[in-house]
Amino acid sequence: MTRLATLAGVLALVPALTSAALAQNAPPPSTAPSPAETNPLPTTTVPDTSKSGPDPASPTPQQVPIPRPAQSGAAQTVTPPPSTLPTLVTTPGEPNDVDEVTLPAKPVAILTGSTKWDDARANLRKAFKTIGETLTKLNSKPAGRPIALFTKTEDDGFQFEAMIPIEAVPTQSPDGSEVKFGSSPSGKALRYRHSGTYEEIDGTYETLTAYLDAKEIPVQDRFLEEYVTDLGEGGDDKLDINIYALAK
Repeated sequence: MTRLATLAGVLALVPALTSAALAQNAPPPSTAPSPAETNPLPTTTVPDTSKSGPDPASPTPQQVPIPRPAQSGAAQTVTPPPSTLPTLVTTPGEPNDVDEVTLPAKPVAILTGSTKWDDARANLRKAFKTIGETLTKLNSKPAGRPIALFTKTEDDGFQFEAMIPIEAVPTQSPDGSEVKFGSSPSGKALRYRHSGTYEEIDGTYETLTAYLDAKEIPVQDRFLEEYVTDLGEGGDDKLDINIYALAK
């Protein structure tokens, strides 16, 4: 299921699924083992050569990990370093858990755009770069993590508003700039945390959709994504993204 179909299902808000149907259709939380579980490092014991036999009173032998070089050509998941910029809600969310939050209205720099679904990450990253360059010209600094408001979905793509929170709205904009200034969405929302690659986010939306249907929770026809980690160019980059379903 693509994210387009997932968002369309939420917007229709059909009656709640039965418990049996929900259990059948809702994707279970990811239980994939961590790299450390699937590929543990071997260990070796440093022997004590001063004694000919084991001594019950001797301390436990030291366990020394043996470094294992990465296999040639093996895909590696890259986790970007944490950002010092605050999120909209400073209390972090728990993975695989929906929590109710209140979004504060923040002054933001906004760039409206549209993109095909397959090019979403690249075009969002480009939009944030353009906003950052405009803020630099205005001697204004980001005051929060980048966010994207999905305003309209279509068969082959979607329309969005890319935003970067700032401390205050500048008195003027550079001539010819498409960047505008306004306020971020505010009010009650349901937050669901996505932890994984951007290509895996459809599964997170499916889980959130199942929750909204089961609880019969009406939401607006807009979703907000907050990128706690930067949208890098690597397809295997592990990202931390807050998804907000805006309550009606």
